[in-house]
Amino acid sequence: MTKPAKRNISGVLLLDKPLNISSNKAIQIAKHLFSATKCGHTGTLDPMATGLLPVCFGEATKFSSVLLGANKTYETTLKLGFMSTTGDAEGEISQVAATAPNPAFSECEHVIQGFIGPIMQTPPMYSALKHQGKPLYAYARNGENIERQAREVIIHGIQIQSLLHNELQLTIQCGTGTYIRTLAEDIGKALGSGGAYLLSLRRTAIDRFPVSQAHTLPALEEMSAIERDACLLPADCLLQAYPAVTLDDQPALLLQQGRTVEYQPDSDAIPAGKVIRLYNRQHFMGLGEITANQEIMAKRLLSNSYWSEMTV
Repeated sequence: MTKPAKRNISGVLLLDKPLNISSNKAIQIAKHLFSATKCGHTGTLDPMATGLLPVCFGEATKFSSVLLGANKTYETTLKLGFMSTTGDAEGEISQVAATAPNPAFSECEHVIQGFIGPIMQTPPMYSALKHQGKPLYAYARNGENIERQAREVIIHGIQIQSLLHNELQLTIQCGTGTYIRTLAEDIGKALGSGGAYLLSLRRTAIDRFPVSQAHTLPALEEMSAIERDACLLPADCLLQAYPAVTLDDQPALLLQQGRTVEYQPDSDAIPAGKVIRLYNRQHFMGLGEITANQEIMAKRLLSNSYWSEMTV
């Protein structure tokens, strides 16, 4: 059987990553299903984690970094009174507080309030954070412990979904850079349980994208090529936080040529320094910026070949 030809397809796929495969593996499967020539991600999930994993194809990869700094929502279950070498169910488990009583629901509510807002968090050894060009998990697998600096992260909210004996189920809304495994350990220690580890972890939202809009790999495999392509969102779906500016044909062409063009606002002017979404004849061009001279300069545009296809 001949392999399908690679396609210069562009767009964003909201993928519901399954359990027990790496994000890279899930992305490569999606890339194969779409026969895409270029593919990237907006931040990974651990193999034991499931949930929302946006995948960018083609020209959309130019804007994949936007979601790296976006707020995220997770559903997780903590096992109190135990610790894991990896912070989750994949590591070696040890009991750390055999005599500690299980906390009451009201105690959990009180303790969790202390974790909402800006907090200091030390990255775990089993993480992709790099030291001297090598990820920390590579040192951890060799039994090495690297000193890490605590850094500030923000927790927007934590809701208790259930408490059954020593299993605490939470929904967590947090900012970028938050390690849920570390948060679980810290909550367990604050509850007097000696620590905790993650029994499960599911990412249910990134920014304005919910996992309910995501597609599973088995569902995608069952679709025709036309049905799969219909699942792709346009690249500018990642950029809705930026104000939009529509240009006529001539200034759009000048921007493609690397020149700046005069900014003529239709209503309220966008201040200098602001990043904007650029459109021509309702076609997305890319990102620009308002200069101090009230001009528009290109910041990150779609390729000329892609743009030509869109504007014919």
